[in-house]
Amino acid sequence: MFASVPFRLRALALLGLAAAAGAARAQPADRETNRWPVSVRLTGGPDTAESWTGAGPFLFRQPAREPDGGKAHGFRPFWVQIDDAQGRLRSGHLLYPLLNYRTDGTAYQWSLFELVRRWGRHADAPPATSPLEHNEEFEVFPFWFSRTTAEPDRNYRALFPIAGTVKNKLTLERFTWTLFPLYAEIDKRGATTRYLPWPFLRRTEGAARGWGVWPLYATLDRPGVSQLDTWLWPLGYNSVRHPTPDDPPGTPAREDFGMLPFYARSTGPGLKSETYLWPFFGYTLRDGAKAWSETRYLWPLFVQGRGADGRMINRWAPFYSHSISQGVDKRWFLWPLVRHATWDDRDVPRERTQFLYFLWWQESQRLGHRAEAPTARLTHVWPLVSTWDNGAGRGQWQLLSPLEVFFPGNEKVRLAWSPFFALARHEQRAPGDTRTSLLWNAVTWEKRAAEERSEFHLGPLLDITRQGPARRVAIGRGLLGWERRPGGGWRMFAFDFPAKPETSPSATAQ
Repeated sequence: MFASVPFRLRALALLGLAAAAGAARAQPADRETNRWPVSVRLTGGPDTAESWTGAGPFLFRQPAREPDGGKAHGFRPFWVQIDDAQGRLRSGHLLYPLLNYRTDGTAYQWSLFELVRRWGRHADAPPATSPLEHNEEFEVFPFWFSRTTAEPDRNYRALFPIAGTVKNKLTLERFTWTLFPLYAEIDKRGATTRYLPWPFLRRTEGAARGWGVWPLYATLDRPGVSQLDTWLWPLGYNSVRHPTPDDPPGTPAREDFGMLPFYARSTGPGLKSETYLWPFFGYTLRDGAKAWSETRYLWPLFVQGRGADGRMINRWAPFYSHSISQGVDKRWFLWPLVRHATWDDRDVPRERTQFLYFLWWQESQRLGHRAEAPTARLTHVWPLVSTWDNGAGRGQWQLLSPLEVFFPGNEKVRLAWSPFFALARHEQRAPGDTRTSLLWNAVTWEKRAAEERSEFHLGPLLDITRQGPARRVAIGRGLLGWERRPGGGWRMFAFDFPAKPETSPSATAQ
């Protein structure tokens, strides 16, 4: 329910859950068709949309959170499908996150737990406008890799660890192996490094030169750019990075030297940092626009630092910690017990408080820094309940809610898994306009004060509907009941089933 909420106040007004709406009839008429557990249908008017559930939480159809509308439907948790406003498939998810399929109508991608993946173009797609759009890739990580494009130099096929080559992957220009780790060859930034076997013996040629016998000693020299020597890796190292052509004349090189765990030093333009008995004791001094002064005692427990632009850290862990960095003001009390943070996100002040990371989690925000602006709040009391209030009369809550705090903004989790835990749900579209459901719509009641209307449904057994002075009490969807029309008294009826609610094809918002 809440995992898809993009917690930004300017978007909160677009959120909410499906509610019954429509034009009022002369006598009470159900906006909800409740045949639980077979099906429960909510039919909306121009301001809402139709949704449907069946077999409790398993079958469903509802509006998708797409910019141009669309529908989400399926058989939870086995299959969830999202279509666009024209009914075309845009994504499908089998036992999410096990198998996922996505398409924009031109290209597609599918993955099996992100380990088996394929990208390609549909056979009926329009002609590609560039060679890269012909890209076809298939991976069975970490064993098989293949790519086919309109540029033969970019193509490859590789079977790991037997033999093969991959190109432009994992920041590497080329990676070739034969019976890995017996032989490997890597191209990066104009240099070729050969391992025989990896990672113990290596030699580098090209734009950089060097050799190594890991972990005893290794050297790598990129003339005019950098020099790196290591011994007894990772205990000893000396790294020098020369100034770039864009640096002012006379700029010193950046040098990092270490004999761990005894001593480490970093020096460079406006920088000096030393650590003794690494990583426990040391200091850092930096000048310039990113000026910073830091002292460390038994790092990471005790750290004191001050810098430009209000940056600071005052850590006495685990008792208290306070830091300001990149506009985020963060405090810890009895780490990891209580965390409190405040920051601005595009002129939206945000405040978040957490107890043991996720047991109690609350975030609030308001538009701008105006005191009169409404404050929106999202709260999780794990795993019991999640609540949301936009501060302007709209809100919702769900009981139980074990997933929302871990997967914020994940629409697939919200569609495939969250409804199974929703023993109770409540939504308020505006003051006096509410809907509450229990046990996946087995029991529901709705109130719309502006329309003088309310509905109560106990599955297909009992329906109680009020519309102004009119009343209707029906057993078995109308097998037997009583009603009072606006101008008359009570009367009994039998076999009087409510008319099917009108639908609105233009309704697109849930």
